[in-house]
Amino acid sequence: MDHLGAMRSFRRVIERASFSRAAEDLGLSSAGLGKQIRWLEERLGAVLIQRTTRRMGLTETGRAYYEECCRLLDELDEVERSIATDARHVSGRLQVNAPLSFGLTVLSPILPDFMAQYPDLKIDLTLSDHLLDVVAAGFDISIRIRSELADSSLIARKLADVEQITCAAPAYLEKRGAPLTLDDLHRHDCLAYTLADNPGAWHVNGPKGEASIAIPARLSANNSIMLRDMIVAGMGIGALPSFIAKPEIDRGALMPVLADHTFPRRHVYAVYPTNRHLQNKVRVFLDFLARHL
Repeated sequence: MDHLGAMRSFRRVIERASFSRAAEDLGLSSAGLGKQIRWLEERLGAVLIQRTTRRMGLTETGRAYYEECCRLLDELDEVERSIATDARHVSGRLQVNAPLSFGLTVLSPILPDFMAQYPDLKIDLTLSDHLLDVVAAGFDISIRIRSELADSSLIARKLADVEQITCAAPAYLEKRGAPLTLDDLHRHDCLAYTLADNPGAWHVNGPKGEASIAIPARLSANNSIMLRDMIVAGMGIGALPSFIAKPEIDRGALMPVLADHTFPRRHVYAVYPTNRHLQNKVRVFLDFLARHL
């Protein structure tokens, strides 16, 4: 039995959370894949995967073995890549996932420069404001904007900080006046982001410490660019990430309000599976983003 092949098969079963999907990926029959896993378990003298007719799960020993498999196989792959190709040459296909608003306002202006630097690299970019499964979808990198990341088996690299800025159009403020306190928002039209951690409320740090207010939203949307356009049009007051709000503030289309009330700082993270972290195409893209952000 091919020991390394069995280790790769075991790893794929865990990544895909399915014997049938892993067997299809590997070009094996389910029976042949099951034989490899049983051989590994017999060799180790330990059960790695608990299997029933409805579900499968790692044992404690299986989880530890999976982590070591990933480390060893990644190191072996990197050694083979460095021998087979010039380490400075980046090619292949990079599959990236990012929030829609971040992709359109931040990635779009800088991607041409990146692709000009690496003409042999192809990029598949999937923009979605919903949280997608990095491993199941086959992404090399997923950009996430969060206050903190949930525990997972993914590797994370923090790229930048993001502020949330409360703002309104000058015409709206001239007509309705500027709110001076959180309670003043009850007398205003507010716009809400439905995918926020707490879409119905704003939690901020103010002059008197932490404060919270339920937002009387006249309009709710699941995309920050849509909210930006509605706020610029004078529809009301909303909170936008700094990479969307600041260009509009700089050109005078928006004005900050309640500047002494700040939202908890969020961060731009790049997350990626353990089997991607040594790949040249992943490393150069992460370094490029870090420099520009």
